[in-house]
Amino acid sequence: MAATSPDDPMILVGRVAGGFGVRGEVRITTYTEDPLSIAAFKTLKRQDGSAALTIASARKTKDGVVCRCPGVETKEAADALRGLRLYVPRSALPEPDEDEFYLTDLVGLSVRHIQTDVLLGRVKSVQNFGAGDILEITPDLGGPTWYLPFTRAAVPEVKIGEGLILADPPALVGEHEGPSVEEGSADDEELGERD
Repeated sequence: MAATSPDDPMILVGRVAGGFGVRGEVRITTYTEDPLSIAAFKTLKRQDGSAALTIASARKTKDGVVCRCPGVETKEAADALRGLRLYVPRSALPEPDEDEFYLTDLVGLSVRHIQTDVLLGRVKSVQNFGAGDILEITPDLGGPTWYLPFTRAAVPEVKIGEGLILADPPALVGEHEGPSVEEGSADDEELGERD
């Protein structure tokens, strides 16, 4: 078993979806921007760093890629790999451009409120439950984790080099949004009351 390092974490890049055809080709659902870029890694690993699959050739399909992998010769052998998660070390990924970053690079960053500079916590993980990426935040003062939508409105600035995220979290359920209206003001009379 290969050792993984906290300085070089394993990054999930795909998952085996099963066999394709009768010659042992492997269907892989990719989590890379360009599905075929997974083939550039050649050897894909398990989360513990041990070898999982070596890609000899790949072609793009509607749902990812179909690969030929040495040692996988039959449809049954390919189907037996279904669900296998495929990783590469962070160091194997190309360096992002100046204003870009990998979501995994957000883990551990401090989160401060953009207007008050109050420390809100640290990013524990990045999740996606189907409606977009969200940051799981561990509060600085303890308590349960909470989620921050990873949108330009809620996270206007990410400063990877400084280890900092500036956030403008949306109001919590039950919190008043917008400017407060004083009771008995002219605005109340214009709005009327709801029974």
